[in-house]
Amino acid sequence: MMKIFFMMLMVIPICFFKKFWLLNQFVYLILYFMVLVMSYSNFFVKISYFTGLDLFSYNLVMLSFMISSLMVISMSGSHNLNFYFFVNLCLVFFLLMIFGSLNFLYMYISFEFVLVPLVVLILGWGYQPERLMAGLYLFFYTLMVSLPLLILILYLYNYSGCMFFDYMKNNSTFFLYHFIMMFVFMVKLPMYLVHFWLPKAHVQAPVSGSMILAGLMLKIGGYGLIRIMYMYEYMYINYSYIWYSLSLVGSILVSMICLIQGDIKSLIAYSSISHMGMVIMGLLTMKTWGLMGSYMLMLSHGFCSSAMFYMANLFYMRTGSRSFFVNKGLIVYMPSSSMFWFILCAFNMSCPPSMNFISELMILSSMLSFWINSFLYFIMISFFCACFSYYLYSYSQHGLFSNMYTFSMMNMLEYLCLTMHIAPLIFLPLMMLSFF
Repeated sequence: MMKIFFMMLMVIPICFFKKFWLLNQFVYLILYFMVLVMSYSNFFVKISYFTGLDLFSYNLVMLSFMISSLMVISMSGSHNLNFYFFVNLCLVFFLLMIFGSLNFLYMYISFEFVLVPLVVLILGWGYQPERLMAGLYLFFYTLMVSLPLLILILYLYNYSGCMFFDYMKNNSTFFLYHFIMMFVFMVKLPMYLVHFWLPKAHVQAPVSGSMILAGLMLKIGGYGLIRIMYMYEYMYINYSYIWYSLSLVGSILVSMICLIQGDIKSLIAYSSISHMGMVIMGLLTMKTWGLMGSYMLMLSHGFCSSAMFYMANLFYMRTGSRSFFVNKGLIVYMPSSSMFWFILCAFNMSCPPSMNFISELMILSSMLSFWINSFLYFIMISFFCACFSYYLYSYSQHGLFSNMYTFSMMNMLEYLCLTMHIAPLIFLPLMMLSFF
């Protein structure tokens, strides 16, 4: 793993070369293929200096490189690109430290540091003045729940004498331990009731900020839950019904909130909260199918939601607005994008042959084994999810377009970015045997 980190450090000078964004793109793809040829297993491999890979971190590291290379494409015509490439590199570096760390303290430090380049991204390349408030929300939500975790980590180190995931075992069922451990990752996912920062950050962030927020930042919470589930299973068994109940009701309420949104990016952000609620429910069942279903839903949501934010930005660049009242009749204005938008809306509501469909089936089976009446709530979540996906597609594509133009072409880079988002959603389920 250290060769990946050192290679990323050596890339820093390339960020400041003039007109070298294509080289920056190739570096991420080279790193992606370096990770692709690495072996992985259920236990940690490629261990060096407190970093390593296992089944859960391997695909998330690959997702990080894939999304970051697509972020470079999305910002290719933006201002101050050299500094943007540096901020992007810092983000990916800290994300790799989170996903590749064997030490809880390393993971926590990277978890905090990843906030800094993200706030810089929102404040530096955001659109409206409200981005200042969005950055503040993001900063203080994370800070508020992270300080108690630092105190708990110091206490646990004093108790067990070790910070490695494999050795940190605790049979205590003290609720305060569990609450602090869970809450910090629930805010990052985010869970319903602590989700207010996400729509604000998404709406005010630039397209690349939205892509990395949806594609990678929300996955940190799920990855953290998987790690502490293996360390403190007694706490999970005793208290998981609390978070399960909140997520069950919250996913339905957030899906209904989606139906009253007037902003395209805001609707996609709320739909992310609904999907992350399903990830929480799958993990809290502590079943193999629930765990793998949640893990696959995290990966598929990373590609699908990132592509939807990219498409929303394409509409914004051409119409100058994200409002549904302006973005109408786009099937006439941008007919070449209509098929991509339809596929993404269908995959967002978990239609086959996407990976979302398989992962939600696995989560449903684990939810039924946890509580038999869960299927009633699951039906409601699926129904409302289908409703807001239909609403998102039909309201933006149909109707009378507000301007006088009748046709607009998309360029090849935009087609490439959308295709690279959609292809893994279809082909990854064909390689499902590698997950088991």
